[in-house]
Amino acid sequence: MSTEEENKAIFRRYIEEVWNQGRLELADEIFDSYLAHQADGLTLQRGPEDVKRFVSEFRAAFPDFHININDQIAEGDKVVVHATIRGTHQREFRGMAPTGKEIEERGFSVFRFSEEGKVVESWDSYYSQLTLMRQSIEQELVLARSIQQASLPQEVPELEGWRISPLYQPAREVGGDFYDFHLLSGGRLGLVVGDATGKGVPAALVMSTTCGMLRAVSQTSDSSSPGEMLERVNEALVPSIPPNMFVTCFYAILDPKSASLRYANAGHDVPYIHRNGAAEELRARGMPLGLMPGMGYEEKEIVLEEGEAALFYSDGLVEAHNPNGEMFGFPKLRALIAEHAEKDSLEEALLGELYSFVGEGWEQEDDITLLTLRRSPSPS
Repeated sequence: MSTEEENKAIFRRYIEEVWNQGRLELADEIFDSYLAHQADGLTLQRGPEDVKRFVSEFRAAFPDFHININDQIAEGDKVVVHATIRGTHQREFRGMAPTGKEIEERGFSVFRFSEEGKVVESWDSYYSQLTLMRQSIEQELVLARSIQQASLPQEVPELEGWRISPLYQPAREVGGDFYDFHLLSGGRLGLVVGDATGKGVPAALVMSTTCGMLRAVSQTSDSSSPGEMLERVNEALVPSIPPNMFVTCFYAILDPKSASLRYANAGHDVPYIHRNGAAEELRARGMPLGLMPGMGYEEKEIVLEEGEAALFYSDGLVEAHNPNGEMFGFPKLRALIAEHAEKDSLEEALLGELYSFVGEGWEQEDDITLLTLRRSPSPS
């Protein structure tokens, strides 16, 4: 067999066994330290470990991935392969969240072989479709972020004897977090914290729709019932929301004069009130918005004493994980509220504890929303 035919056979083995079958250990036999000329114009120094890492990541992200060799040409120490790659993007790949899109791309690869039959240089024309996918995702992120930012309130209400402190920290991949304030009759204030399921543009659109419905209901209704507010929004949202999506939402109405806080909960994480040195839950039963019509929402009421604070939040805080896979969790949050609630900025204190928990290099998994309502202490 000629050297050209031997090199063609090695290339075929690389495609069929390393890529299509996942026999990564064969990369040690096929590759030496080599120069990789990429489709974007970069030239990188690579080795067998880089090949195994890339193939492993790609096959994990595209589980049905397959390469078909259309043609091979060999001349001297080089082999040219014309092939078609196919696969469905089902898991994260190098910063790209799964899109569910199927790729099909034809292209050329060139390998230059040493006298020992190992690859020492390569050229690729593939992955332009991956580049387009990445650009599309980035554009969607920009659009989703703009929708989300436009839906959040631009100002925080100022009430005598009260302090309202929101903190919103978005993740790279847009979630459906939102908070809002509704000025109601009689000087009352509606406070909302919620989260639409999903990521990206769909979550941002559902979040924006929910915010608009809540504002509309608050302006057209003179009700002092947060449960009734959630009922009306749920009825309007059910026919408008995409299948398999829903919105969790905590709604409270504050009467700043009487210090009364009436609240209802549509499946959102349970808020806490700092009282007598401990953190107490503000529980109320109710299904998330948009799941089914005819839902009722339990209402409860408390009176905030001077110096007491209530914290409303989204699951981006409690569901954060450290490098060992441990979750921040509700017990930790509750203990930290009891410890830090009397500080000037409970939100910043909790964020600092989160950073200490997750460690350096943490990639935020979801948006984080914290909203503190605090009754000012007595001047004495």
